[in-house]
Amino acid sequence: MKTYFVRTFGCQMNKHDSERIVGMLESQGLSRAEEPDSADVIVFNTCCVREHADERLRGQVSSLKRLKTAGATPLIAVGGCIGQRDGERLLEQLPHVDVVFGTHNLAHLPALLESARAARTPVVEVLEASADFASDLPSKREHDWHAWVPIMVGCDNFCSYCIVPFVRGRERSRPFEQVTRECEKLSSEGVLEVTLLGQNVNSYGRDLYGEPRFADLLRAVAATGIARVRFVTSHPKDISPATIEAMAETPEVCQYLHLPVQSGSDRILEAMNRGYTQAHYMSVVESLYDRMPELALSTDVIVGFPGETDDDFEATMEVVRQARYDQAFTFIYSPREGTAAARLDDTPPREVTRERFDALVQEVQSSALRKNVAYVGSTHSILVEGLSKRDDSMLSGRTASNKVVHAPLPPGTSVESLAGRFADVTIEEAQTWFLLGRGG
Repeated sequence: MKTYFVRTFGCQMNKHDSERIVGMLESQGLSRAEEPDSADVIVFNTCCVREHADERLRGQVSSLKRLKTAGATPLIAVGGCIGQRDGERLLEQLPHVDVVFGTHNLAHLPALLESARAARTPVVEVLEASADFASDLPSKREHDWHAWVPIMVGCDNFCSYCIVPFVRGRERSRPFEQVTRECEKLSSEGVLEVTLLGQNVNSYGRDLYGEPRFADLLRAVAATGIARVRFVTSHPKDISPATIEAMAETPEVCQYLHLPVQSGSDRILEAMNRGYTQAHYMSVVESLYDRMPELALSTDVIVGFPGETDDDFEATMEVVRQARYDQAFTFIYSPREGTAAARLDDTPPREVTRERFDALVQEVQSSALRKNVAYVGSTHSILVEGLSKRDDSMLSGRTASNKVVHAPLPPGTSVESLAGRFADVTIEEAQTWFLLGRGG
């Protein structure tokens, strides 16, 4: 086993897990292959939150069967949330897979691969729980200047449509000092930006200390020398005034928040088991804007949940209009086996859901453009990430508010000399999903 290829689906937690997978494989002496066809080990780190991710995984793994029928002998491993959910059932659907592992046994992957290679037979290991955190493992970060830092894993909310508590387990927080020590170490290594990870960061510490300590953690991480502190994801029923104050008062904490609403209808929110009303959600939003007028706000919205009526959808549209979102991740509801919502019927007709979805997307785009136009004429510090994917004469970076900014690469300057550095850019033009500017 000399080369590897890792493909990641899903959330930021999966991206972090994949950095650990890469770290472990490289510590075993493997080097990265550019394509799966040329790899000795192919790992899929999967997501099962949406049906589309399931379909993509099965399609891509199925396509690799040709490698084995052609005489090649790559080891194919499927892990993450689909591995945790399906276990041995995956081998019935994809018999050419060699290793199946779950969300709780990431550290065992090298041993599982070696066992499958030596025995020439598939190996399945899916644990129900683990006391370990992935951050205890070696890592190969995508960027030297950014690090994912999990502060907790699992979720206790059991939203009726969501499979996450079943594949990630119940909420479990890392000790406060362990998180801050990791951030101090990252700062000493030159990391400029960290993203604190958790399925519901607002609950951080409840299981260890009897009450949430997320606001305290934000302030403590900001004091470690990290220039920018981000976090995901927040639950509207749990975000506290103390957290809002920590965001507003701590310069290192980015004034960007992802606050999933899912629906604006109280009736649908109750059916989703979200634990809040439209009025509560909007009161949180207004508190955020009162303390941080220039806050960038994003959300998740599900369209077509069972029982959704025209009035329910209009309530969602009203929230989108009032909340002034910078971005929204919009989804058409897909039932997930094992969740409470999967037993519900009365799903709206597909064509009705599609019309609602299109209207929602248009409203979100209008809101995003309005928010971006307000940036024109102002100067912002961006963390340069590299070249624009569409124009290699342009730099690409992000503001503290998570806005993507493109600016011309200064003449005679290499992107390598600027990537991972801060640069001041004056915004000259606004598009729906990005800003154009010029360096000072």
